[in-house]
Amino acid sequence: MIRQFELVERVHSYDPGADEDVLNRAYVYGLKKHGTQLRASGDPYFSHPVEVAGILAEMRLDTSSIVTGLLHDTLEDTDATRDELARLFGEEVARLVDGVTKLSRLEVQSESTKEAENLRKLVLAMSTDIRVLLVKLADRLHNMRTLHHIKEAPRRKRIARETMDLYAPLASRIGMEKVKRELEELAFKELNPDGRDSVLARLGYLKEKGEQIVPQVEAELASTLLEGGLVAQVSGREKTPYSIWRKMQQKNVSFEQLADIMAFRIIVADIAQCYQALGLLHGRYQMLPQRFKDYISVPKPNGYRSLHTGVIGPHGQRIEIQIRTADMQEQAERGVAAHWVYKQGRPSTDAPQYAWLRSLIEILDKSSNAEDFLEHTKLEMFQDQVFCFTPKGKLISLPRGATPIDFAYAVHSQVGDTCVGAKINGRMLPLRTQLTNGDQIDIVTSKAQTPSPTWERFAVTGKARAAIRRFVRVRQREQYLQLGRSLLEKTFDEEGYQVTEKGLDGVKANFKQASAEDLIANVGAGLTGAREVLMAVYPGLKQQRKPPAGGAEVVPIGRPRGKAKPRDPAGKENGQIALTGLIPGMAVHFARCCHPLPGDRIVGIVTTGKGVTIHTIDCATLESFSEAPERWIDVGWEGMGDGSAAYTGRLKITVANQPGSLSSLSTVIARHEGNISNLRIVNRSMDFFDMVIDVEVADVRHLADITAALRATPAINAVERARN
Repeated sequence: MIRQFELVERVHSYDPGADEDVLNRAYVYGLKKHGTQLRASGDPYFSHPVEVAGILAEMRLDTSSIVTGLLHDTLEDTDATRDELARLFGEEVARLVDGVTKLSRLEVQSESTKEAENLRKLVLAMSTDIRVLLVKLADRLHNMRTLHHIKEAPRRKRIARETMDLYAPLASRIGMEKVKRELEELAFKELNPDGRDSVLARLGYLKEKGEQIVPQVEAELASTLLEGGLVAQVSGREKTPYSIWRKMQQKNVSFEQLADIMAFRIIVADIAQCYQALGLLHGRYQMLPQRFKDYISVPKPNGYRSLHTGVIGPHGQRIEIQIRTADMQEQAERGVAAHWVYKQGRPSTDAPQYAWLRSLIEILDKSSNAEDFLEHTKLEMFQDQVFCFTPKGKLISLPRGATPIDFAYAVHSQVGDTCVGAKINGRMLPLRTQLTNGDQIDIVTSKAQTPSPTWERFAVTGKARAAIRRFVRVRQREQYLQLGRSLLEKTFDEEGYQVTEKGLDGVKANFKQASAEDLIANVGAGLTGAREVLMAVYPGLKQQRKPPAGGAEVVPIGRPRGKAKPRDPAGKENGQIALTGLIPGMAVHFARCCHPLPGDRIVGIVTTGKGVTIHTIDCATLESFSEAPERWIDVGWEGMGDGSAAYTGRLKITVANQPGSLSSLSTVIARHEGNISNLRIVNRSMDFFDMVIDVEVADVRHLADITAALRATPAINAVERARN
């Protein structure tokens, strides 16, 4: 365990102005609070916070971070309080300690929920001060170093898996490659010891076979650069077992086929010399195709910069070479900690490497539950990147497989919400088009546009998917509330009563709803019957007479029933003909069993999760609703089609099996201004084909004209409208 004076000396070695008094007080306070507590190893528990503080000192962090490391477990494992920490060590330290406190006292339902809630708390804290994440990473690093002391194997594997899935990617995202590599190695050792031992055995064999190769390659690379007028620092290193194993898995290759088991790093004075060194090496050695990456011109999202290339180097060895400056090397190893100086107030998080943090906060605001948040944030962390540009040249980093919808939401949430199209490299392309590196994207917007639920099928980023889900959830609830109020008003009116908030509030508990509004939405969604609510509010009422089988006479078209009030036309959106009997904005769907068209006699059925579904009055499906009269709605068409809207009519057609038959069929439909949207052959023989065709038409008269024209065509044997 690091002693008190040793910790103070470590901090003073890089920060002579550090507050020695507060470091000593925090050390003594933590030692006293943890008292006789022991770790799984049998060591005093306080040895863990001290080692965490030591790791933070290696990162060269400020005094408040070191104090936080010493005290980070006091709120969870001792009787210390946040107010006490604020009084003794200041509000800044209390806030940081609270940010890294584990959530073991919270009630959670599953391991995935627990992980999500921890990440939620962590990101909330990071939104104000990223030092919380640095302390958390140091805490996890020391726990992984001592993982072998835990006796229960399942617990060790769970901690290792959480480290591999959550903390190592987080370390990578803020550029702390050294911490990331160690976390991955420690987790790999626990999760796949056989795989690690296999890689280590291969590496040991290579070392015995070519012990002098690395120094020889270093010397030859340095000599090549010196001949070109460059003085550079060249060092070689062996890749970690986990990074080798991961590349073998990703590329599906054997150990011997890997080109970059050995990596050589070249440190030069400035950026110009980086490219000069690259030219000298490519001029001397044969470059391996597709191994060159320029992270100086286009840095990684975490701020990492370097030139990567692969060559057939000295002695015919396939080697990887990284070329960078000393500053780039510092950034690559220590990430945000390399620039984390707290001399002049709080640091800014406006740099590009913190953009993902702001993105996670927006996801947090729009996610409905913990699992959604975890799903979206893992999407943010684990995907490979593609780089696209706005028309003004701004670089936008997105996960691979992203579409213009993801790009629009990455620019701004409002741009995403109002997106109607996208020009990719000057061409209008579908919103589901996958973007590639270097694409220039121009998003076309409209104030009248709103997010479509179908966007979620091809959205990749967590931010886009969370925003779409939130909009759909809000819009759906609004529709259910409108429909629920309409159904309740109609049902109560028929019995001579009026719907009141007080009445609904009094029976909400009967239906296990938290509020009257929730009860109304449940009625609109079809999960609770309006008649059931009426009977709960007025228990003395007799049950309404059930409709006859088939339901054809339950809701007479065009004749209001009882005291029902006339309702405004609905369904005018998207150019559709208005329906009478519905309220504006109500969710309306046309049944696929009978494909109703303007001019057909119709009836509305309240359908669970869909709003109102419109059926033709003779649809056989209506029989299944004969026992639920409260779900029937009196609806009708306000007029006939004018050609501005397209409805789907379904035809069953028998066509002669001869050349030109399908051509004749499609020509007749096109000549009568119909459009075939789907065609399915259901039966075929030597002489005839039976098929079902969906045709977009204006109304039932339009479909009748097409039917008559098809019947007059010699190649067509029979035509009839498909039902059910």
